[in-house]
Amino acid sequence: MNILVTGSEGFLGRNLCENLKCIRDGKNRSRPNIHITNIYEYDRGNTPEQLDRYCHNADFIIHAAGINRPKETSEFMEGNFGFTSILLDTLKKYKNRAPIVITSSIQAALSGRFGNSEYGRSKLAGEELMFEYGEQTKTPVYIYRFPNLAGKWVKPNYNSAVGTFCNAVANDLDFTVKDRNTELEMLFIEDLLEELYDCMEGYPHRCDYPKPGENGGDGLTPKKAETGRYCYCPITYKATLGEIVDLLEKFREHPNTLMPPDFTPGCFEKKLYSMYLSYLPSEKTIYDFHMNADERGSFTELLRTPSSGQVSVNITKPGVTKGQHWHNLKAEEFIVVSGHGLIREKNLLNGEVREYEVSGEKIQSVIMLPGFTHSITNIGEDNLVTIITCNEVFDQGHPDTFFEPVE
Repeated sequence: MNILVTGSEGFLGRNLCENLKCIRDGKNRSRPNIHITNIYEYDRGNTPEQLDRYCHNADFIIHAAGINRPKETSEFMEGNFGFTSILLDTLKKYKNRAPIVITSSIQAALSGRFGNSEYGRSKLAGEELMFEYGEQTKTPVYIYRFPNLAGKWVKPNYNSAVGTFCNAVANDLDFTVKDRNTELEMLFIEDLLEELYDCMEGYPHRCDYPKPGENGGDGLTPKKAETGRYCYCPITYKATLGEIVDLLEKFREHPNTLMPPDFTPGCFEKKLYSMYLSYLPSEKTIYDFHMNADERGSFTELLRTPSSGQVSVNITKPGVTKGQHWHNLKAEEFIVVSGHGLIREKNLLNGEVREYEVSGEKIQSVIMLPGFTHSITNIGEDNLVTIITCNEVFDQGHPDTFFEPVE
């Protein structure tokens, strides 16, 4: 299959082309039914002759080209309607009835706060032209009205408040939030791509947009319909500007707090964090940990979580023993990743001693049992490196750690 992508240098187009290449080259094997031969990337730098050739050979078209930040208002119609007309005329010339996707905007609904949107009018004109083309040529047409797009490579200070805020917080720039209560609906690029893959396989999610007062509609919210006129991506997220900025500030403090975002699969915070990371300057891509070091070695906290405890790394010099304490509730696991060590645990009730010889040659986890005093000794010639997981974050006021030698 030959795929033509218009607007290939834009946010959506660039993400789409790079990911289509992964499917084409077998790097992404999650879509075995999509077989790609060529990806035709078309943008302003291409020639009419190239568009001619691409339209002649294309088996599937994703029309993502458009204007959303023109110098003159008149450019809206020229870019969003005019080029669409050129594209469809070229396809007609070659009688190419390849399925075509057009990426429109929710502003085309001309409802609510978008009721007087020149951009929306130009997008609506492009939609109607596409519907007419589909009816005349009997070509499958898939029209998507997207809300605010989000994800890596969004251009800041352009047409995305989320991209602007991510860039500002990541680079410590000044920014202004006019109204923290303003709510945005966001569609992340990864979810959008999966929907486009579904569409390429012939299974788009279809919908209608009931007008205000019609079946409880507002003109902006898609209503699932098996034979709907439009298509939509079912996975979007809503959050206020205040909530977004507060999360970004939390992300910025991660190197200091060691508290990670919520990484629950599919959650908004996880996806926003990945977007935020894409704006980090090189000097912020690396950061120091606070190492508690002495003549015995060092102990360094790596990660703290509000519900799953913490992770640390312990370095023990040759011949040194560390630990010699016990806990009531705190549960730890010692995982030696380098060196040669001896872990010993003694039951405080009956004096039973358990010993475990461990090394980085075979990664194992040894559980430190509550009510057992425990120690770890470096019995090798090199530093002993141990990853320690704990089911709670260390609390200086209530350490639940009591000195008691194993022997």
